[in-house]
This record gives sequence, C-alpha cells and structure tokens, in this order.
Amino acid sequence: MNDTEDGEPHSEYDGPSKSARKREALARQKLGARLTKLKNAELATLDLPELLMEALVEARRISAHGALARQHQYVGRLMREIDVDALEKALARLPSQQNVRAKMRR
Repeated sequence: MNDTEDGEPHSEYDGPSKSARKREALARQKLGARLTKLKNAELATLDLPELLMEALVEARRISAHGALARQHQYVGRLMREIDVDALEKALARLPSQQNVRAKMRR
C-alpha cells in the first residue's frame, strides 16, 4: 500500500470486483429479457421509465440474434437506474409469472 499525498494509506479496494459488476450486469440483462416476454398490460403495471419501456418494446421487434443481444445489453444498462429488487417483487406478483414458477416446481 502506498501513502497518498496527505499521508493517508491508499486503499486498493474501490468497490465490487469486475467479476461482481459483470454478474450484476448479466442479471439485469436476464431480467430485461424476461420483461420483454410480458404482455403490454403487465408491463404497464410495473411503472417502468418511458425509455426502458420503449427499449423493451423494440426488443420484441428484433429477430436477429446479435441485434437482440445488443438490445438486451442496452436494456440492462437502462435498468441500472431502477430498483431491481422492487421490480423483482412486482414481477413475482404478476399472474403470468406465478404460473411460470408453478410449472418450474413440477
């Protein structure tokens, strides 16, 4: 550890590791992909920012694999601005998502 100009020890840890940030970004992308599969009425109940809603609607129209991957990355980036935990809870309350979880348990 080197000292800074004011004599304080310099900390090398500045937050989450690069791997942790990548895992977080990937989780947001996957959540965004799940959101693209929801019906418009269900999306409307989630009270998402307008720019994110537009990106989700656009992702539905994209069929090329590479373009869709880029769109999911964009959606993930937009989702940095929202509370993902609250969104996950709201998503869990949607009827269509409850059916998905019930099928996964079988």
